[in-house]
Amino acid sequence: MKARLLLLPLFAPFRGRKLRSGQPGRFCSLAACSYKLRNVELHPLWQSSSSVTGGTKQSPIDIQARSSVFDPKLKPLSICYDPTTCLQIWNNGYSFVVEFDDTTENSVVTGGPLNNNFRLKQFHFHWGAINDWGSEHTVDSKVFPAELHLVHWNSDLYKCFEEAIMEENGLAVIGVFLKLGTHHPELQSVIDLFPSIKYKDAVAAFTYFDPSTLMPSCPDYWTYDGSLTTPPLTESVTWIIKKKPIEVTQNQLAAFRSLFFTSIGEEEKKMVDNFRPLQPLMDRTVRSSFRPLPNVFHFETKVKEHSHQQ
Repeated sequence: MKARLLLLPLFAPFRGRKLRSGQPGRFCSLAACSYKLRNVELHPLWQSSSSVTGGTKQSPIDIQARSSVFDPKLKPLSICYDPTTCLQIWNNGYSFVVEFDDTTENSVVTGGPLNNNFRLKQFHFHWGAINDWGSEHTVDSKVFPAELHLVHWNSDLYKCFEEAIMEENGLAVIGVFLKLGTHHPELQSVIDLFPSIKYKDAVAAFTYFDPSTLMPSCPDYWTYDGSLTTPPLTESVTWIIKKKPIEVTQNQLAAFRSLFFTSIGEEEKKMVDNFRPLQPLMDRTVRSSFRPLPNVFHFETKVKEHSHQQ
């Protein structure tokens, strides 16, 4: 029961709470973020402390490409999604969530840094009030307008998502950056449902969709051990961040900002800036499936050097 109570904010957060005005949505020292230009209201998710006491593997992070370690053992991901497992789309008061039937192995991801099968549970996005910010992760201090998260749970080790979310090696989240560019037709099929989920708690049927169409064709990625970026912030996540972003148009990003944090009848609050502050990397290593620079050492070389220094 305790675990279930902790999980509620992840899917139906902040029921009945009001937004507090006059506070920044994210604290970031990166000049590229341009946060000083913003005058936004802080979502209730971050009105209290956004850190975990004693947490050493919190997310999101700034990925420093030059500091990432090339690991030749990292193979391409194996992604198999069944479009018929798509169930519904809903506004949970913090983002919109597309949920999938996870009672079978029909939609799974394996390979890459993963040693088990991980079933797809849902995907959602994070975005900003304007295009200068919005992504949770950053790369060399570069911020993207939005970021997609595809959330999976370890069905080899755990019986259900609710159990996996609280345990080590429980989740695998694939992150995909969005950038301004050409129209994305597959994303548009999701956006076309926004009028039905404009307000918090609204749900609409969405019974056929292949989320692999939202991923870049480039197989390259970074990976690191981290946490959920919404409560309960458990450090149960293997993050897989795609190197290449997908392109979307200004109108498609604007459609994200047409949604509301609030329910019908409440004062309308635009659903924007729904991302968590950057967290310290601490002593973690970010590995890459590709060589960031021509002179980057292999992962094994780094390990040997480290062992010689001890």
